[in-house]
Amino acid sequence: MRKYKYLLFDLDGTLTDSEEGIINCVRYGLTSRKFPVPDYDTLRAFIGPPLVVSYQELCGLSYKDTEAAILKYRERYSEKGIFENRVYDGVPELLFDLKNAGYRLALATSKPEVFARRILSHFRIADAFEAVAGSSIEREDETKADMIRLAMKRLGLTEEDKGYVLMIGDRKHDISGAKECGVAVAGVKYGYAPEGELLEYGADIIVESVSELREILLP
Repeated sequence: MRKYKYLLFDLDGTLTDSEEGIINCVRYGLTSRKFPVPDYDTLRAFIGPPLVVSYQELCGLSYKDTEAAILKYRERYSEKGIFENRVYDGVPELLFDLKNAGYRLALATSKPEVFARRILSHFRIADAFEAVAGSSIEREDETKADMIRLAMKRLGLTEEDKGYVLMIGDRKHDISGAKECGVAVAGVKYGYAPEGELLEYGADIIVESVSELREILLP
């Protein structure tokens, strides 16, 4: 496994359990605009993908209504939802051990970068990362592949480095984004993917737990 030198981590469902905050804010974005609220399983599916995709695909909102819902979502998220969150057990230790072992780490998340940086700082794991790549609040069309490319750019990587890059995430968007960028991907089953999703989308590696991820990366 030491063939990899560069590790790109997703945030929600990979490093942190953010279900409570995200679901509360998704619901707030809908109820504040008097849009129907779907069932719990549908709300949970919001975790990971870009909001602009989920509000349209999961709730059937128009692009205009999606923009309105996202505005209200972020209104609550910036004050409350961002901290309705916890780091998975073993993650902080793993990140710093990976850094100390010589890996170069970056965050690649669809979450707005301003929020992602606050979360890393709040949980005292920011220093493990050499680079952070998150979406822009001003743009709603950025994909996970865009975030992976940005993370690699901020690490100063070239085409020749791609064979040494491993993306680590919990949803199909992490897998498809990594494949679009030509890098390997590890899927973590302790996150939010429905049963079978990681296998269906072709993750190169699938792990059950943070401890198993540690065993693979730090044998």
